[in-house]
Amino acid sequence: MGKKLKVGILFGGRSGEHAVSLLSAASVMSAMDKNKYEIIPVGITEDGRWLAGGNPMRALQEKDIPGDCYFASLVTDPYAPGLILLDKEASSHGFLPLDAVFPVLHGPYGEDGTVQGLLELAGIPYVGAGVLSSAVGMDKAVMKILFRHRGLPVGDFLYFNSFEWSRNKFSLVKSIEERLGYPCFVKPANLGSSVGINKAASQEALIKSIEEALRYDHKVIVEAFIRGREIECSVLGHDEPVSSVPGEIVPGAEFYDYRAKYIDASSRLVIPAPLKPEVQEKLKAYAVEAFLAVECSGLGRIDFFYQEEEDNIYVSEINTIPGFTNISMYPKLWEASGIPYAGLIDRLIQIALERHRLKSMLLTRYSPNFSY
Repeated sequence: MGKKLKVGILFGGRSGEHAVSLLSAASVMSAMDKNKYEIIPVGITEDGRWLAGGNPMRALQEKDIPGDCYFASLVTDPYAPGLILLDKEASSHGFLPLDAVFPVLHGPYGEDGTVQGLLELAGIPYVGAGVLSSAVGMDKAVMKILFRHRGLPVGDFLYFNSFEWSRNKFSLVKSIEERLGYPCFVKPANLGSSVGINKAASQEALIKSIEEALRYDHKVIVEAFIRGREIECSVLGHDEPVSSVPGEIVPGAEFYDYRAKYIDASSRLVIPAPLKPEVQEKLKAYAVEAFLAVECSGLGRIDFFYQEEEDNIYVSEINTIPGFTNISMYPKLWEASGIPYAGLIDRLIQIALERHRLKSMLLTRYSPNFSY
């Protein structure tokens, strides 16, 4: 048997989706092949402290750092990829080398390009989207602009920041009412897992929803309500990505909110979605186009609305680090498409290693004598 690959599983983080990340990471670590991988759990507390050694998962769940856990700092020296372990007095207690990292972080400071940039500096292969596509995939407004530029069908929307809201609250409300109408959806522009999202059916609810969204992000997006079936496709790959079969969410609540995703069991995932073959193929093609529009890599889940009577498809968003729990749509769709959970993790790690290998072949300094 060959040498095991040392894979750091990064979870937790400074995000409203901290708890969701713990669920996803626990599922990933339990499914990884222990004969292939040496799993190195790396937890990030809600105030941004990195933990390794011992049981970081339990430390984050119990919000208590036991004696067998150390603070950790990623070495940004590409010749020594890994983590330095530190005690509370910042004295070194060893070094953990890393061959690759699987970020299982949702939301800001994990899915938005910040951690990806750190891993690029450290020269460590990592699963998932790069810096640009992570940042774009996190910002729903910029994402939709790029979708439109790619020619994808996108519902109408408006966006603004907290400064604009404080100065022009009533003119913004008027613009939303005239252009989007009620009901509409109000979301933090840079968040996921349905945190801070509300459906507003009146001016009072709209203002309240915007002010709640601004608690999570300085930028808000308001989207026109689209009545339709909620369809999702999982995409896997890099230069030539492929889409899974589509799946359908039948929400138990009014919409697929945080509680419906991670707490209640009333929502149903229908896989594959009962759709005409030509609609399935169009959804899969749109999913790949959306993935390419933001230059994604590794994995992405693309969400759609499908209006059956009108035969209209609208691309809603891409999630560059979708949920990975045992009830999450991303792995379930690939399981239905012929790739089991553990095999999916293998594929994602291999894509990360190959992308890193190709990038390492690029020149990093000017060479005047270079010839083709």
